[in-house]
Amino acid sequence: MPAYRSRRPLRTAAAAVLTALALTAAGGFTATSTASEPAPAGAAGTSTLVKTAQNVTDPGRVPVDHGSTVNWTVSYSNDAPGAPAPAVITDPIADAGTAQTYVPGSLKVPPGWTAAWSSDGTTFTGSDPGTATRAVRASHPAARPGGTAHANDLLPPVRPTVQSTGGDGFTPVLHRTDSGDVEAWNMYHHTGPAAPQAVCSNLSTGQPCAGGPWPRPLNTTPGPLGSGSTGNISSPLTPQYVLDPGRPGVLYYPAVTAAALGVGCLDLGARANCGFFALRATGGSPSSANGMAGLVAEDGKLYGVASTGQVLCLEIADRTPCAGQPYAPVVRPNHDLPGATGSLYLGGMTTAGGKVFVSSSPQTSGSTLAAAPALGCFDPATATVCAGWDTAHPAGPSAAHYSYNAFTSYTASGAANGVCTATTNGGSPLTTCYGIDGSPLAAPATGLGTVGNGVLVFNPEVVTTATDTRSYFPVWGGPVPGATLCYSWTAAQPCAGFPAAATHPGVGGGATRDYGYTYDATTRCLIALGDAGILFSVDPGTGATPCVHSGAAVTLKPSDFYCDGSSGHVQGYTEARLEAIDLAHVDLAASTVAVTDPDGTVLAAPALTPAGTVDLSGIAAADHPSITVTVQLVLNSAADFSATNHPVLVASYEGDAPQVCVRTVVEADCAVTQVSDTATATDGSGSLTSNTVELAVAPGAHCKPEVTVNKEICTVSNPHACGPGGAGPWAKKSPVGLLQLLGTAYWRITVTNTGPVEATGVTVNDPTTHGCQAAGTFDLAVGASRQVYCNSFLLALPLKNTASATFSGLNEPPGTPPTTSAPSSAIACSLLCILTKES
Repeated sequence: MPAYRSRRPLRTAAAAVLTALALTAAGGFTATSTASEPAPAGAAGTSTLVKTAQNVTDPGRVPVDHGSTVNWTVSYSNDAPGAPAPAVITDPIADAGTAQTYVPGSLKVPPGWTAAWSSDGTTFTGSDPGTATRAVRASHPAARPGGTAHANDLLPPVRPTVQSTGGDGFTPVLHRTDSGDVEAWNMYHHTGPAAPQAVCSNLSTGQPCAGGPWPRPLNTTPGPLGSGSTGNISSPLTPQYVLDPGRPGVLYYPAVTAAALGVGCLDLGARANCGFFALRATGGSPSSANGMAGLVAEDGKLYGVASTGQVLCLEIADRTPCAGQPYAPVVRPNHDLPGATGSLYLGGMTTAGGKVFVSSSPQTSGSTLAAAPALGCFDPATATVCAGWDTAHPAGPSAAHYSYNAFTSYTASGAANGVCTATTNGGSPLTTCYGIDGSPLAAPATGLGTVGNGVLVFNPEVVTTATDTRSYFPVWGGPVPGATLCYSWTAAQPCAGFPAAATHPGVGGGATRDYGYTYDATTRCLIALGDAGILFSVDPGTGATPCVHSGAAVTLKPSDFYCDGSSGHVQGYTEARLEAIDLAHVDLAASTVAVTDPDGTVLAAPALTPAGTVDLSGIAAADHPSITVTVQLVLNSAADFSATNHPVLVASYEGDAPQVCVRTVVEADCAVTQVSDTATATDGSGSLTSNTVELAVAPGAHCKPEVTVNKEICTVSNPHACGPGGAGPWAKKSPVGLLQLLGTAYWRITVTNTGPVEATGVTVNDPTTHGCQAAGTFDLAVGASRQVYCNSFLLALPLKNTASATFSGLNEPPGTPPTTSAPSSAIACSLLCILTKES
C-alpha cells in the first residue's frame, strides 16, 4: 500500500486498516494489516515474518514526526521442514525518496546472512548505494529451522590446489571471510611494479577466490584491485607481512615505488588496495635507497629496513611515519648502488625481547662496500641501535656468503632469548646466533648444517603450544627440491616424530621449492607455498603432505541476531554440533574442542560426544555474551569433503526469532501523513508476507490546516433556491425589504481547507443560529470545501449572524487543543441595514 496519502486520522474510524497498535518499552510498535496476515504462529512447517517499528528519534512517541528516524524490524521465524535451505528476506522501502529515505549503512542482518541493496527495487548488489536505496535484502544459503544458530564450514584437508598460485608466490597469508570461507593470499616476490602480483585461493573450495582473474596488480591509490599489468608497486626479495590487529582483513606489505620505499596496504575482504604510506624517498648517494626487506611489528609500529641499512617505521593506528624516522643504519647497506632503484635487499627481519633484528648480505655485486653477512639490532625504546650492538655482528665468514633470513631463538620455556641467521655460499647452511644483549649464542642443532650443499633457508614459522615451541624451516636448493625442517626449542633438538627433512613427493613430484609456511591454529596444519607455485599443506606433527586435519571456529554472539533495541531476546546457549560428516571418519580421541571468550580465555574444553555434539548449556549467556567454539579434527578419511557435501560446525542458542533491520528518515513534507513497511521472504516453506506496519506522521509546526469560513445569506425568498445546492443568489447582506420586519432567513456557510494538510473533526460554530451547528463533525482534505445550509425565523431585524469553524490537523498528537478559524458574518437586512456593517 502507499506510504502516504490523504486519509482519515488514526482513531476508531481507521480500525479497518490497522487492527493492532502496541507500544513497547523500547519505543516499538506493531501494526497488522488485515490485508496481509502472516500464517498463524506455530503452524507446522510454515515460517513467519513479523514486522515491527521503533521510533529512534523519540522512543515511544506515536505518531512519529517529520524528520524522525524509524527503525523497521522484521523478525523471521524459520519453521521450514527438512534440511537447511536457502532463505531470502526482501524489504522494499515504500515510497522511498518521497515519504521516507533510507539511512546509509543502517541495514543490519544476522550473522551468516548476506546483505544486499537495490536502487531500483529489483536489481540487488552487495554495495550500499546510500540514500538512493529503494529496497534491501538479506539472504542465507542454508537457513536452519529456528534461526538461532551460526555455522561455518569445516575446512577440507588442503590438497595441492589445481590452479597455480604463481611461480613467484611467497608466504601464504590466511584470511577467514565473514561467510566462513578460508582464503590463502600471496604476493609474487621480486616483481616489477606493473606486473600483477596478488593471488587469492579459496581453501574451502580448492578453487581461485571470487573476484578474479588472478593475479591482480597492486597500486598506491586506494580502490578495487585492477587487472592486467597496471600496477605501480614493486615487491622485495624476501617479503614479510603484517596483519593489522585493529582492522580485520587488512594486510601490510613492504613496497617500493619509483619515488619511495614504504608500506603497501591490501584489504583482503574488500579485494582492494587501501593505500601506500611512504617512509623515505628512493635514491641518494653514495648509498642509495633502492629496496627494502620485509616488515615486522613491535608495540603498535611497523618496522622495515632500507638498502641503506636505515630503519623505517610506521605507526599502525593512524598510518603515519614514526617521529624521527628513517632512523640511522643498524646494518651495513646492501645492493645500494646509486641509480639502481628496485635492486633487491638481501636479508630478513625478526623481533625478540622488544627489539627489532635485521640481517644484511652486502655482496660484492651491487653493494657499495662488500662485506660478510651481519646481524644488527634496533631498539624502539631509544630509536637507535641496541645496547651491545653498536656495530653489526658478523654472521658469516666472507662476502661470498649470503642470507635470506633472520629468526628468533627461544629458551626451553619458550622465551625469546636471541636472534640467528642461516647463511650459505654453496656449501651447507651456516647458522650464527647472538643473544638479545649482543653476546654470542650457541647455534641450535636444527639440522640445517647437514641438509646439503647449496640449500637455501627461509624464515621459519614459529608454532607455540602448551607443551612445545617449534620453528618450521622452509628449505630448497642443491640436492633438496623442497622440504620442511622442524626444530623443538623446548627439547633443544629436531622435533620428535618429524623427519629430519620432510619432503613432499605428492606435490608436483616433490619439486615444491618451499618459501614460506603459515600455521592455521584451527586445523593445526601448516599451509605452504614455494617457488613451484603450488599451495599445499604439511602435518606439523608428522611432516606428511597433505595434512589430513579439519576444523572450524564459530563465534556466537546472540545479541548480533537482534536490532530492534529491545532486551530479553536471549535465553541461553544450547549446543555445538558437527553436521554433514561421518563421525567414523573422525578420530574423536585426537580431536579437541575449546570454548573461549573473545579475549581467548578458555571457558570449557569439552570432548566431542560420539554424536558429534558439545553441550554449551553450562555457559551463562549473561556472563559471556559472546563465545567462540573451536573444533580441531584429526581425520581418518577426507571422503566427506566433496563438491556437493560441505561438513559444518554449528553453534546454537535458545532465543527469539532473529531480526533484519533497516532505518529510514521521514521526509519533512506536509503531504507525508503516514509511512509504512511490508516485508516478503522465500524459504523452504514457500513464500511469506509480513504484516504491514503503518505509522502516522504528526504534522510539524508548519503543517497546519488553513481553514476559512464564509457566511452568506440567500438574496431571494424561494426555499428551493436557498436550500442545499440552491442557486441563490447568495450575498453577505440580504436586499433591503426582503424580510420585511420579520421572516425566514436562509444561510449558507462554506468551510474551506487550503492546506497543507487535512483538517479533521471540523465543526461549525454559530451561536445565533443553532440549526447551523447541526451539521455535525466532518473532515476536509487539502483543497476541499464543505457547505452547510440552515435557516432561522427572525423576529427582529437587522441581524448580523457570525460563524466560525473549530478543527484539528491530521495526526496531531493526543491532547493538542483544536484550532478555531477566523469568523465570518452575513446580515439579514431591514430598513436599518444601512447602519450595519458586513464582514
